[in-house]
Amino acid sequence: MSKIALVTDSTIALPQNLVIENHLHIVPLSVIWDGKTYLDGIEMTPTTFYDRLAGSSTNPSTSQPSPEAFREVFQALLDQGYEILCVTISAKLSGTFDSAQQALVGLPAESIRLVDSQTASLPLGMVALELASAIAKGISLDDAEALAKDLCARTEVYFALDTLEYLHRGGRIGGAAKLMGTLLGLKPILTIKNGVVEALDKVRTSKRARERIVEMMVEKMGEGAKVRFIGVTAAGALTEAQNVLADAQAHFNAERSILAELSPVIGTHGGPGTIGLVCIPEA
Repeated sequence: MSKIALVTDSTIALPQNLVIENHLHIVPLSVIWDGKTYLDGIEMTPTTFYDRLAGSSTNPSTSQPSPEAFREVFQALLDQGYEILCVTISAKLSGTFDSAQQALVGLPAESIRLVDSQTASLPLGMVALELASAIAKGISLDDAEALAKDLCARTEVYFALDTLEYLHRGGRIGGAAKLMGTLLGLKPILTIKNGVVEALDKVRTSKRARERIVEMMVEKMGEGAKVRFIGVTAAGALTEAQNVLADAQAHFNAERSILAELSPVIGTHGGPGTIGLVCIPEA
């Protein structure tokens, strides 16, 4: 039976114990702030990032990993006898997937599969955890690739933002641009569809936005639905995120659940106070 290594990127922002337990290989993106570059989740942790962001007069930016960063990881795994499944943040949101593709030059193509998740952050992280479970049970590389595409297509996410300003600054606003200039203090609710950010709704308060993303997930999945995974991710607002997760858990029969912080790279574009609700339904 072949060995499969699962490679992904730092936007998943999963707790380190889950990364280790599930044998995930993480290629970090970077945060660039005041002329210095920090590896996402390594040299710039969520706690450090959100504490600094709250009092900063300057704005960070982000950068994709280099092809060499992916090549180093791929080559090391190939040398250990692994086949590789690499699943990254949406190619429409980051150049990370393109860097992974460039890294394949000269490497055995039959041993490496790349999948554009067409999502980001905890949705990608939850897909990675589901894939890790399947890989541990002995799934083939072909089947792992097919499962990755299926899981990514089925995963739903709704984000409640305090403001669209950070998405606008970072150029990742996508279909949510139509809300710019019309919110007048309203709180936007967004999703990621076909790899880009799309606007779904807008409400008057942050509290209502958090309630609304749960309502929308229930509308999508059905009250009491059995789901593979339910998760919440947040940009610093952990108490509010815990409340959203508890609310969502009351509406679903979830096999697994998770609470995680948004990675600094994603937090750069979402802004403080962002909360995302994620669900992987049964097939």
